Amino acid sequence: MRWLANFAWENGAIEIMSNESVPESNSTSEATSTNNTPIEKEAIEIPVGDGMAEFTSAPAAESTTAEKDATHAASTPEDAPAEEPAELAEDFANILREFERGHARKQEGGGAKQIEGRVISVSAEQVFLDIGYKIEGVLPRSAFRNNAADVKPGEKVLVSIKGRNEEGYYDLTRFKVAQPHDWTALEEAFKQKTAVVGTVTGVIKGGLTVDVGVRAFMPASRSGTREAAEMEQLVGTEITCQITKLDVTDENVVVDRRVVLEEQARAAQEGKLAVLQAGDVMEGTVRSLMPYGAFVDLGGFDGLLHVSDISWNRVSKPEDVLSAGQKVRVRILKIDPETKKISLGLKQLEPEPWETAPSKYQAGQRVTGPVTRLADFGAFVELEPGVEGLIHISEMSWGKKVRHPSDVVKEGDRVDAVILAIKPEEKRISLGLKQTLTDPWSDVTQRFPVGSQVEGPVTKIMPFGAFVQITEGVEGLVHVSEISAEKRIHHPQDVLRAGQVVKAQVLGIAPEKRQIKLSMKQLVPTSIDEYIAEHKVGDVVSGRVVEESAAGASVELGENIFAVCRASKAAQPAAESPIQSGKADLSSLSSMLSARWKGSAPATSAGPEPLKAGQIRSFKITKLDAESKSIKVQVA
Repeated sequence: MRWLANFAWENGAIEIMSNESVPESNSTSEATSTNNTPIEKEAIEIPVGDGMAEFTSAPAAESTTAEKDATHAASTPEDAPAEEPAELAEDFANILREFERGHARKQEGGGAKQIEGRVISVSAEQVFLDIGYKIEGVLPRSAFRNNAADVKPGEKVLVSIKGRNEEGYYDLTRFKVAQPHDWTALEEAFKQKTAVVGTVTGVIKGGLTVDVGVRAFMPASRSGTREAAEMEQLVGTEITCQITKLDVTDENVVVDRRVVLEEQARAAQEGKLAVLQAGDVMEGTVRSLMPYGAFVDLGGFDGLLHVSDISWNRVSKPEDVLSAGQKVRVRILKIDPETKKISLGLKQLEPEPWETAPSKYQAGQRVTGPVTRLADFGAFVELEPGVEGLIHISEMSWGKKVRHPSDVVKEGDRVDAVILAIKPEEKRISLGLKQTLTDPWSDVTQRFPVGSQVEGPVTKIMPFGAFVQITEGVEGLVHVSEISAEKRIHHPQDVLRAGQVVKAQVLGIAPEKRQIKLSMKQLVPTSIDEYIAEHKVGDVVSGRVVEESAAGASVELGENIFAVCRASKAAQPAAESPIQSGKADLSSLSSMLSARWKGSAPATSAGPEPLKAGQIRSFKITKLDAESKSIKVQVA
């Protein structure tokens, strides 16, 4: 019996296809049929590794004569066939062991484990690595940080083999990728969520078919493409995907390429973000505009350019300055380590205007600029791009009560102003609009001296008095006690109203405090004014003593008209003369009384009767003062 073996090399392994036992014919007849020619075994070639190993069986010893051969075959008819299979099997075992040793590393590299590669060289697009095989592997430069700018020969990198590229090099990836050949490997990849390599074989309804060792289905939504034309371009290409569903019983396998692409993009983005720092200047493309800013694509990841960081000038809307698709150079202001959000700045590439503002602007300087915006508390004026000043609502008019800045200025108006104060550390400049006009209080004492009469409308009423506008920018206060002299006023609104035009007399002026005291009652004629106007000094008038004192008495000359009468020695009561001792002159006393009685002799001269409260007496006017409204009299 003779053993025949057929060998096949498939997927890097030697496989014994069949073993046949073929019965031999009579050795004698076989030997005879060979016409005494020596029998030689054919050479068997078996592939080993990347080359071919040749095994040739030793030729049988030649017989000198046919009879010797026949005698040998007859004497041992079963010994020769028994030796051939043993020798052949031993040789096959050795060859198989050598083959497995040579390809064990390749099978390991094609599994889910990563292998270590050493960088050999770096080209414009790829990085070449020695992975221990006869042929090198390649990685794209984008697989490294900073586009492999810092990669040096000799560095070691963990990689996985995806397959061969068109140039014959091993196509590598830094992700853990498996190349399953049976259901066990597929189950392991599915359990560990390991990416696997597969070949797209065709486009079917709803997706694509992928060969991952078995036939798998990939939905169109998970293919990483957006159009049907892109899906058709995947046919015949090798892709990396992840098994999302595995049913061994029904042989149902579903794979996802999109999740792998997203993971690769995320890893690439993290690699790029790791080398970015605040202050770096990058070029990007405006991807979209929002009311609060613009999103800029920096090459795989976005950053936010806030509206306040677009320009040193005030920007209301980003679309006023930028447009989608526009190329811009921006500076990285901040990178959030947790959210990975990037804040960008465009104006930071230009000089800061406030750096030179203190040397260009000083207090008291007159400036001109447009009104950029209005607020309830004032108006902002642009002095130069990036530098604005504020005109407070209280600095817009000397006298007019401004309720809102729009009552005086409008947005876009070009106005003149005076710098009141500048604070570079706070980036603030205070401006005044009314300071460009003449201060009405500068000559108020000359225009409205004390005692002069003024006229104007009531601008505001307060519990303590009423404010009257004397002229533009100048107001005076009429105290509640100076409103009327005829009756007591509890509140000014009892007799006055806002807008009413009144006349008043200036009582006092304090220019440094911007205050003027006014009186309305001083201009209203009273009974004492009329009395003073009708009389003169020296007139004798009648009056009633209201009150008396040692210094004098108060005399009422008319209704609410009072005068002061000073006490005189003559009006004092006569001191009683002391009683003289001795006899009285009765004759002279009798003659005096007789004369008085008969009226022929004048009465004895006596002093004026003393003033007493309630007396009605005649008085002589000694002084009339219309300004102070005072009258002085003496007993007539």
